[in-house]
Amino acid sequence: MICDAAEEFAAALPRAGALMGLDLGTHTIGVAVSDGLRSVATPLETVKRRKFTLDAARLMEIAEGRQIAGIVLGLPRNMDGSEGPRAQSSRAFARNLARLTDRPMAFWDERLSTVAAERALLEADTSRRRRAEVIDHVAAAVILQGLLDRLRHIRLETEA
Repeated sequence: MICDAAEEFAAALPRAGALMGLDLGTHTIGVAVSDGLRSVATPLETVKRRKFTLDAARLMEIAEGRQIAGIVLGLPRNMDGSEGPRAQSSRAFARNLARLTDRPMAFWDERLSTVAAERALLEADTSRRRRAEVIDHVAAAVILQGLLDRLRHIRLETEA
């Protein structure tokens, strides 16, 4: 199930359980996971892209092993908010992945997520080589944290 809005995604999720965030690139997929209470996103790994079946198998292996309740994919919009070929590629990836799992999925606007990840790594005085190794899964954590914060806000709105 692919949800169009964060509110729809929140309604589709079980009350507790970790979420997985994905930063889809042309050569890699950054993966991050949250804790079971959905408060903090943590970078996990970068999957080297080969072909969809192999990439999806690795993602499903992570999801099973970590008891993932839902999946968040970064949606690379243009700075004017429009969607280009990369966004369409992300949507196609989600449609294909949805055939393999019943977990709800949502998109999160990933504009500037890599910039935020790069800035955080620079502030942590990470070497250029190390930044290149971890940037994708740190960007996935930025994407996932954005949605986690939105889910917390939705929960507070419904409880008020």
